[in-house]
Amino acid sequence: MKIDILTLFPEMFEPLKQSILGRAIENNLIEINLINIRDFSKDKHKKVDDTPYGGGAGMVIRADVVYDAFKSLNPTNAKTIFLSPQGSTLNQNKVQELSKEDHLILLCGHYEGIDQRVLDEIVDEEISIGDYVLTGGELPAMVLVDAVSRYVDGVISKESVEEESFSNGLLEYPQYTRPETFLNSKVPEVLLSGNHQNIEKWRRQKSLENTYKKRPELLKNKKLSLEDKEFLCKFK
Repeated sequence: MKIDILTLFPEMFEPLKQSILGRAIENNLIEINLINIRDFSKDKHKKVDDTPYGGGAGMVIRADVVYDAFKSLNPTNAKTIFLSPQGSTLNQNKVQELSKEDHLILLCGHYEGIDQRVLDEIVDEEISIGDYVLTGGELPAMVLVDAVSRYVDGVISKESVEEESFSNGLLEYPQYTRPETFLNSKVPEVLLSGNHQNIEKWRRQKSLENTYKKRPELLKNKKLSLEDKEFLCKFK
């Protein structure tokens, strides 16, 4: 997967070179390119913004500068996303959908925003990471890149993706490792039993319990077996 990021602050994306994403980049599983919008300013001081027509606080990023940065790429078959609090909220279904794209272009706004005319021209979709406002689109872009990259083949194991929260509509079961006893709390016996059928049943039930206690709304439209429903009855 190729991801081009249009931003005024490319230095903010240094964390993407670390850990799992860093290895994915080194192994050519994903390609991340940072395009500095400021490089396309025709102003001798590299100014990219101006005062808003109609008055008001702050500055607005110019349409022509953003458009020239965008056209420097090869956007023919790319999906262009503007990170914006006005967009649809990012969720796991959208993450999985975007992971099937070959080429994403992410546009990061800043200041009071970007001239609407260039957004109308180049943007396919607006995405938000929540109902709050940040200083720019760089942090949301990093969230989107991290979430989407995990679904690209080879970045992490298929088993890990399938068992984590939201992948099957439920929250994940609790995890344990050594030491076997910590502060007088022991690892659940079933996990030490070696009985994989019982372990799978325990994990399913703990996943249901976690979801019911923390995010019960996820269960409203979830198709559950009779066994699942009977288990959940004890918490009602």
